[in-house]
Amino acid sequence: MGEQDIVFWYWWVLAVGFLALEIVVTGFFFLWLAVSAFIVGAAVLLIPATPFNVQLLLFSLLAVLSVLAWRKYARTRAVEATDHPLLNQRGAQYIGRTFFLIAPIENGQGKIKVDDTFWKVHGKDSPMGAKVKVVAVKGTVFEVEVCE
Repeated sequence: MGEQDIVFWYWWVLAVGFLALEIVVTGFFFLWLAVSAFIVGAAVLLIPATPFNVQLLLFSLLAVLSVLAWRKYARTRAVEATDHPLLNQRGAQYIGRTFFLIAPIENGQGKIKVDDTFWKVHGKDSPMGAKVKVVAVKGTVFEVEVCE
């Protein structure tokens, strides 16, 4: 066995290494590299005289094809509907609700209190205590309109 001979279990050790990386780093990327390495190892087990550059080419092709196939599948997979679509979008839950200003809107900025939290608001200048309606959320700032 020469220095450049790669035996099948080298590929399987590489596959296990990729699986270990997949456990640490999420995203299903290293999983497909591990699958590719395992398949190349199986091919080398069946055909031991496979040259190293053919093994490398086979691994590269399988890795690219498997990652692309996964990405295509993941994009077409339908997202399940939920009964709480705004669960992790706290600010968006308040759109359409009305509140009273606890700090006047001056130069376009003011504050409201929602439950136990203070939120910055942007809108037309209004006095403290004015009733405002949340119409949009930009980051952590509510866009508001004055209610008549």
